[in-house]
Amino acid sequence: MKPFKSSGKQGHYFVKGPVSSADIIAMAKKLINRQFSKGRVMDGAASSKDFLALKLGQLEHEAFCIIFLDTRHKIVAFEVLFRGTINGASVYPREVVKEALSVNASAVILAHNHPSGVPEPSQSDINITQQLKDVLAVVDVRVLDHIIVGGARTVSMAELGLIQQG
Repeated sequence: MKPFKSSGKQGHYFVKGPVSSADIIAMAKKLINRQFSKGRVMDGAASSKDFLALKLGQLEHEAFCIIFLDTRHKIVAFEVLFRGTINGASVYPREVVKEALSVNASAVILAHNHPSGVPEPSQSDINITQQLKDVLAVVDVRVLDHIIVGGARTVSMAELGLIQQG
């Protein structure tokens, strides 16, 4: 990959020599990973959709991930907690609670991919979201959203009204 450097103007970069599409994709991944590093504020579904689409969109297996946030919705950690097959991943609420407590999170954004490319939530997705919301509430951790990635497309369960804040 060709090295790129900031031009001094936010969002503008210099690249030495010609770049291939693979170079551009690699640079985009590097920039998105940098944007979603520890301490960045998550201010809604839109701010996490691009990041999650890049992380999960091309996987051929299902992966269940969590963005852990502090009280001001700054990123504490991003973890892939469960890996599944082409049509499902087992999610264990106990492990989610353990990880949330270990990083001292006060809120989470759940995410997983549908390798089929269809990001609409299934009844199973709705059920596990509610189950995780209930169990995390016991330890004062709020579920802000559950984003489903299907290829380059994403769906926010909060935007669909499937996660009620209370």
